[in-house]
Amino acid sequence: MKDKTLRRPASLWRWGGAVLPPLALICLFELLHSNQEIMSAWVFGGMAPLEQFLGRLTGIVPFSVGEALLIFFLIFCLVWILRALIWLVRSRRLSHFLRRICALGAVFLWIWAGVCWLWNAAYYVPSFAQRAGLETEPYSVETLAAVTEFFAQNAARLSTQVARNDQGHFAEDREACFDRGVEIYENLTSEFPCLSMKSVEAKPLLCSKLQSLLGFTGIYSPITGEANVNVDAPLCLLPATIAHEMSHQCMVALEDEANFVGIAACITSDDPVFQYSGYLMGLIHLCNALYPVAPERWYEIAGQYFTPELSTDWDDNNSYWAQRSSQVEETASELYDTFLKGNDQELGIRSYGACVDLLVTYFS
Repeated sequence: MKDKTLRRPASLWRWGGAVLPPLALICLFELLHSNQEIMSAWVFGGMAPLEQFLGRLTGIVPFSVGEALLIFFLIFCLVWILRALIWLVRSRRLSHFLRRICALGAVFLWIWAGVCWLWNAAYYVPSFAQRAGLETEPYSVETLAAVTEFFAQNAARLSTQVARNDQGHFAEDREACFDRGVEIYENLTSEFPCLSMKSVEAKPLLCSKLQSLLGFTGIYSPITGEANVNVDAPLCLLPATIAHEMSHQCMVALEDEANFVGIAACITSDDPVFQYSGYLMGLIHLCNALYPVAPERWYEIAGQYFTPELSTDWDDNNSYWAQRSSQVEETASELYDTFLKGNDQELGIRSYGACVDLLVTYFS
């Protein structure tokens, strides 16, 4: 009896030590996230330097540490739950099973606390547009068409300056794109000092095919400071995707702004491969905005500027994602949409299209 009475307080202390700290961190975040001044002090004074340090540290190895940790954690969760179920069947003691499930829940609390303080906080600081002084205003359809034409003209011009295979498909060296990616922010940073950072090379994802099934072209890992890129998607947009994911290392959290920053970094760089990819990605966003409101203008621009090379890359991208459209992708999009709206991003996943406003503002 004495032994049992001693274990119970010790068990309570262990549970308290496992659950109370992450709960306190989560509650503190919910209490403070509406205070932009406090969030800014943390994000730019603590979170950003920490993640940039982690990015340089994990940059020592060629693979994505964040992806490796995620795979390990998923395997750990599966084994943990299976062992709990086996114990339940053998011993028929529900209390032990519940303790193991609660222990796993405590781990998830720690992870969510980390996500809140190492990434979600960036949603509650002044946006990139505010920090850079880019004020978007209403614009006419003709202005949208003019910027779309500008992107189409430059994409067409550069489409013949990149390497292609015998079938005319984009064939630049993938590894070279990752190597050169660390330099593409130099010109844009001089214009927008708020993007200043020590560049860390992006990394290819091992599970890129799974990313495509989920409908994602990359993912930023705040716990390791890594910009991770889907390398199974069409190669022609790989440079622009690298730039997009690297923008998150500059604390550009909003997806619409990350799209704009990535495109602008490519276009203003001195690398024609990145320039072409940036113009192509920007053209896709602009055409998606122009076609519903002025389809005849879109056909006019496409007929005038779409070279055979540009058309090939355009078709490659469309066919790739059309083949992978599924309920799995829709579910993943809905979950991510919920995540964005849970962090006060009212547009949710539709905010990817809002980068058009910044493109029109900046390039008109």
